[in-house]
Amino acid sequence: MRKLIAASIFILSGVLAACVTINVYFPAAEVNAAAQQFVEDVISGAPSKADPPVENPVPVKNPGTMLLDLLVSSAYAQADIAVQTPQIRAIQSRMKERFDGSLSGYLASGAIGLGNDGYVAVRDAASVPLPQRAALNQAVADENRDRKAVYSEIASANGNAAWEDRIRASFAKQWQQQAKSGWYVQDDDGAWKQK
Repeated sequence: MRKLIAASIFILSGVLAACVTINVYFPAAEVNAAAQQFVEDVISGAPSKADPPVENPVPVKNPGTMLLDLLVSSAYAQADIAVQTPQIRAIQSRMKERFDGSLSGYLASGAIGLGNDGYVAVRDAASVPLPQRAALNQAVADENRDRKAVYSEIASANGNAAWEDRIRASFAKQWQQQAKSGWYVQDDDGAWKQK
């Protein structure tokens, strides 16, 4: 009987120790703030600011919670968002250079617009002389490739590739919110409107 009780306690302890509670949530406010800063840096041409140090306060727990934590491990999603890895800084640098070099002019002329999906799109190719259309298409392709890469890199840098679509949606809103007067933005129905 003692062996049965001891075996049961051992098995129960193993099961409890193997339980892991993972609290994963999408930190929308942090992503929105990171997207706002990133987009502002690209559009304004200002140098990127390094991520500020984040202090993670240690919550005060009652004795019952501490005992439960000993028995059941917990993992928490990181609330601070990493957007300043070397890869992301390199992409942002290319985007700033491209924006200053050609995209701002294309946006001002209405040839391209800011899509509702976080990318740029050719809106009115006829507003660009025929010999320059290849450069327009190349700039749009390069920009969209970098935007896709930055959304993916931010998701990867934060350990959750599944967040990529939500990160892209946060950036899409920021690109449109920070659009200058006269630029075209695409509404949720796909129609182009001048800001």
